[in-house]
Amino acid sequence: MMAILRFFPCLPWSCRRPGAAAVLALALTLAGCAGPARIGGEGTAFERTGRFAVNVAEAGAPVEAVQGGFSWRDSGRGLRLDLVTPLGSTLARVTVDPSGAVLEQADGATERAPDADALLARVVGTPLPVSGLRDWLRGRPGAGEVLAMERDEQGRPLAFGQGGWQLRLSRYDALGPGLLRLERRDGSRQISVRLAVDAQPGE
Repeated sequence: MMAILRFFPCLPWSCRRPGAAAVLALALTLAGCAGPARIGGEGTAFERTGRFAVNVAEAGAPVEAVQGGFSWRDSGRGLRLDLVTPLGSTLARVTVDPSGAVLEQADGATERAPDADALLARVVGTPLPVSGLRDWLRGRPGAGEVLAMERDEQGRPLAFGQGGWQLRLSRYDALGPGLLRLERRDGSRQISVRLAVDAQPGE
């Protein structure tokens, strides 16, 4: 997890905070972050912007917490994910196409891997399910086994397990859930991810 701090240094918006205080601080910060820029581009694509927060808790160690903004553009063939600080400065960019995944850091350095999940697991230091999010951000399970599916009255997924993650989806709009909560156990570590998606114009 220390690798995260290479990309998210310990500033007032991203620090180690103990226990429940970290969760509260992250929730408050998400509401006040500078919004990420929409990526845009040619052709039709699924696009979302919003805020993210990642907590990693391990017995006997301080909670590792990091948060910021994200902008997502998925054309089906290619994916681009931009990560920014709460003040709007670029942290990193992940691009995925059939040839693999590339992470570009703010200083111009790059990392490559066969897929984005492997890339972020190696570079960031904790698993983040980019491949799963291509479906979960749309409010649907991805390929593979789905456990304990719960749906609302309109048939939209509210909670399920997939790929080692437990998900809770809520605040749906026309494109998908406006709030995603993901949790998983990775050895002795408990990983929590929160994605708060910006409302669509006119809502």
